[in-house]
Amino acid sequence: MFKKKVKVSNSRNPDRFFEEEFWVDTGALYSFVPEDYLERIGVERSAKRNLILADGRQDTRLLGFCEFQIEGLEGRIPCPVIFAPKGSLFLLGATALENFGVEVDPIERKLKPILAIIGGFLASR
Repeated sequence: MFKKKVKVSNSRNPDRFFEEEFWVDTGALYSFVPEDYLERIGVERSAKRNLILADGRQDTRLLGFCEFQIEGLEGRIPCPVIFAPKGSLFLLGATALENFGVEVDPIERKLKPILAIIGGFLASR
């Protein structure tokens, strides 16, 4: 695992943001952000998600959306985030990596662009 700096912004008010080092975690579906950080920038809760945590416990947490800017990558892209308990690690999950069109190179410890596949045979007509 390695870290990347991420700027997290309120989607409706990009002037409200914070920057933090996130662990890149391909084993996590969603990005995990301590709830006090998301509350501070006014991210709205929009749904609940049932989760299995790394230690095997199950939990239900709130989910919201905000915009991410990942160090070294272009763009500010909306991403789902889990409101994690205060004091939790910052995790950059698989949905954010897919939204940015990157994969993890564990040898070089960096994010590498991938080609996006759109549709299948019928979509290419």
